[in-house]
Amino acid sequence: MNRLNWSEVAPAGAKALYGVHHYVTQSTALPAELIHLVFLRVSQINGCAHCIDLHTRDLLKTMPVDKVALLPVWEEVPHLFPDQYRAALAWAEEVTRVSETHASDEAYEAAAEVFEPKDLVDLTIAIAAMNAFNRLGAPFRLPVAAKP
Repeated sequence: MNRLNWSEVAPAGAKALYGVHHYVTQSTALPAELIHLVFLRVSQINGCAHCIDLHTRDLLKTMPVDKVALLPVWEEVPHLFPDQYRAALAWAEEVTRVSETHASDEAYEAAAEVFEPKDLVDLTIAIAAMNAFNRLGAPFRLPVAAKP
């Protein structure tokens, strides 16, 4: 079944959402690699094939395949990710699963220890933006670049 192309049907909405994406990727002090790592982890949790494909390809440009492949189990391989990345991943999981976690004090404290206040807010905006993209990409079945 063909589904709507959400960005063509609602271009003003797409422009607004892409504006948030542009802010996060171009106007924050967060490292680009960290942003894409968080984007990929959020997309894995939400099951958005398009975003998983896209952000895996982005990360493979700067990150060894071992790290990318082991991202779903990042807690089991702490030696692969620096403290700030681990805190960002934990916070991304808490925020993405907020209905279950209620953004726990423990995760907040861990993130607040390694991020300046503005960076923590920007990280949370990045997480929220990717959750929004996933909630459009998955239901509208955006295509993937991967070929059989």
